[in-house]
Amino acid sequence: MALDKEKQRRDIERFIKRMPSLSTTVGKVMEICSRTDASPNELNKVISLDPVLTGQVLRLINSAYYSLVNKVTSLTRAITMLGMNTVKNMALSTAIIKSVSGAKKSKALPTTKFWAHSIGAGVSAKLLGEVKGLPVMEREELFLAGLLHDLGKVPFGDEYIDVLNRAKNEQLPLRDVELDLMGIDHQEVGLMIAEKWKLNQVITSCIGSHHDIDSFKEEGGQQVALVALGNLYTNILDHGFAGNPFPPEEEAGRLLQLLDLDWDEFCGIGDRVVEEIHKAEIFLKI
Repeated sequence: MALDKEKQRRDIERFIKRMPSLSTTVGKVMEICSRTDASPNELNKVISLDPVLTGQVLRLINSAYYSLVNKVTSLTRAITMLGMNTVKNMALSTAIIKSVSGAKKSKALPTTKFWAHSIGAGVSAKLLGEVKGLPVMEREELFLAGLLHDLGKVPFGDEYIDVLNRAKNEQLPLRDVELDLMGIDHQEVGLMIAEKWKLNQVITSCIGSHHDIDSFKEEGGQQVALVALGNLYTNILDHGFAGNPFPPEEEAGRLLQLLDLDWDEFCGIGDRVVEEIHKAEIFLKI
């Protein structure tokens, strides 16, 4: 199968240009939560101006997952109980999923399965970050980075079905097939979206480098390696589907060595992964 690689690139660039930018509210939420001295009251002032986001925060705290006896109706109390990182994750995640789902044109990757895989990668990266002893804010950032790591697959059109079929039938790493057939891979496309949305450096690096193991020794490489390992864990768990069931066999061992983790620590997150995925899927309403 021969694809016009130049046309592919032009179509993808045009698609990304048409994608909506993230809302001002989401930008302000991210800005507030990135400050160590930020307070729930500051977050309340921003979120209260957005009825949709206000409703999402209140629905989350009153969901079956938290099993509260009394219903919470105060936004400030809900933010305090949930924690600012959870609220930030929900605001950014729901905004991006809404934006992407509204723009998505390809039937190649079913939306629900794609986001299920993405959630699994985010949760796994976050729990592996906990094993490494990273601070809470860094672990929550790993969740977002894992959630968004495959964002670059969204703009591919229906011809991506041929890429997925070849990767599956010949048991090849998906990225190799993307480059061979389309001349561009989901990492490069993801970087274009990250730049458009002005995502921070850690998340941008994870989107654009999670398959480039040789570059993980550079600054910020630990976070990218944790997201790559979280992605691998989700493929092994077979949660959701993002089209890459046959990553290189040696990848897991190299990532564990880079992160100074052993197989017991890698497998040890299993008991909590499913529970955390369930929690994330509630607040993302998948």
